[in-house]
Amino acid sequence: MTMARYAPHLRATLALGLPLVGSHLARMAIGVADTVMVGWYGVEELAALVIATSFFHIMFFLGMGFGIGVMGLIAAAIARDDEIEVRRSTRMALWLSILFALLAMPPLWFSEPILLAIGQKPEVAALAQDYLRIAGFGLLPVLCGLTLNSYLAAMERAQVVLWITLAGLPVNVFLNWVLIFGNLGAPELGVRGAAIASVSVQALQLVLLVAYAGWLPAARKYHLFQRFWRADWAEFRAVFWLGLPIGLTMVAEGGLFVGSNVMMGWIGTRELAAHGIALQLASITFMLHLGMSNAATIRAGQAKGLGDATLMRDGAIAVTAVSFVIAVIAVAVFVLFPRQLVGLYLDSSDPETPVLIGIATGLMFYAALFQLTDAMQVIGLGLLRGVQDTRVPMIIAAISYWLVGMPIAYGLAFVAGLGPAGLWLGLVAGLTVAAILLMRRFWRGLARGDWTRDGHAV
Repeated sequence: MTMARYAPHLRATLALGLPLVGSHLARMAIGVADTVMVGWYGVEELAALVIATSFFHIMFFLGMGFGIGVMGLIAAAIARDDEIEVRRSTRMALWLSILFALLAMPPLWFSEPILLAIGQKPEVAALAQDYLRIAGFGLLPVLCGLTLNSYLAAMERAQVVLWITLAGLPVNVFLNWVLIFGNLGAPELGVRGAAIASVSVQALQLVLLVAYAGWLPAARKYHLFQRFWRADWAEFRAVFWLGLPIGLTMVAEGGLFVGSNVMMGWIGTRELAAHGIALQLASITFMLHLGMSNAATIRAGQAKGLGDATLMRDGAIAVTAVSFVIAVIAVAVFVLFPRQLVGLYLDSSDPETPVLIGIATGLMFYAALFQLTDAMQVIGLGLLRGVQDTRVPMIIAAISYWLVGMPIAYGLAFVAGLGPAGLWLGLVAGLTVAAILLMRRFWRGLARGDWTRDGHAV
């Protein structure tokens, strides 16, 4: 193996992956801005935001499978020059995204009883529902935007997605400043102000994505929005059965982290707030790997469309190597600068800050532990989605996160008495098992020739 052999794949992966990484980081930055600014407002409000966004993300994870699932389909169709399939799959993914967003509103609206039933403190549950009753209206633009992101990224127009996402960040920060704290004569809305800011930005970003997708000369041949109301039930079912396992996989993984939030809430409000900070820092590095995972999906989809096993293998090696390097850098940063990173989220004048820094700094060591396995599991998922293999990964995720990760987290935290550290060790265990099983499935399938034969994965 020579560097010259992989250089074109590394260049292609970085050209495609870096804008996707930037888009995910910019999207994450909006969430970070909410967390930081609500953290300045109050500890109780920060705890409510952590649990509310966890609830929102469970619904988002379940619905995002349709938008993510079509990424590999679109890439394969473009590689085959199949214009009709590009239009059909993207349009029906948009239909499914809209339908799911509408069905998800009732549980978001009536979230307080659910949060109380899972052991959250009444004052935190009430504030969380206030947030979710507004934030729920952002689910539709977020899911539809995700589908259009996949559509444009598969056409290698990820740079535009990056700029549109970046444009939302200063708008979100400004609206947070006005609405959370009541500046410029606006009412002081706290967590509700953060929700209004987020929904406003999400709607703006969707409008820009729709406008660009409709204008783009290279995309006009697909006629995506022409007679958008026309049903295509065969493709609707195909995208549904491809995307549903992805959504359930995301819920299984996201549920592990949401479960850790819920159990941390049982330990205490301070611990939950500190946990939210450490978890969001870990999530920032995950966005880097997620961008590379999207690139892996597109590259694997292109190779599948062309039936080229060598292209698939070399592309997979390149994207895995890039993600590995990112993980090593993240480990070094988390181990060397934990207090500085945690301190960015907190008001130094708040008397609660030293306690929160102490708790969150301890958790950063465990965040460093799972960087490599988190990277490998999401790259494995991206490669398998590119070859339209989604059902077995769903089972792998359920086993890894709910039969391994969650019981270990509970046992170490509450039975063994390790508290917050035990919860994080459970996260490490679940992610490690998932990484091993997902990577094993992709490489064994590639060796057998499963991923480059006609049709869906076997």
